[in-house]
Amino acid sequence: MSAPVLSLPRTAHLPPLSRLLVALAVTLAAWEDRRRTRAALARLDDHLLRDIGLGPSRAATECTKPFWRA
Repeated sequence: MSAPVLSLPRTAHLPPLSRLLVALAVTLAAWEDRRRTRAALARLDDHLLRDIGLGPSRAATECTKPFWRA
């Protein structure tokens, strides 16, 4: 399962603290996206998992990962 890649906006012109805050916001957004999509994946039945090309064991493995792990 590949997640959308969130990239940092061009922040070279920003002060260091602002760059840090932007990086933090992007990281938090990625974590929330992983949490939400893994929760949705956990609700899918076997038929829908086959439709997206995942077996139940692969889906279970993905669902048990912590949100901070890609």
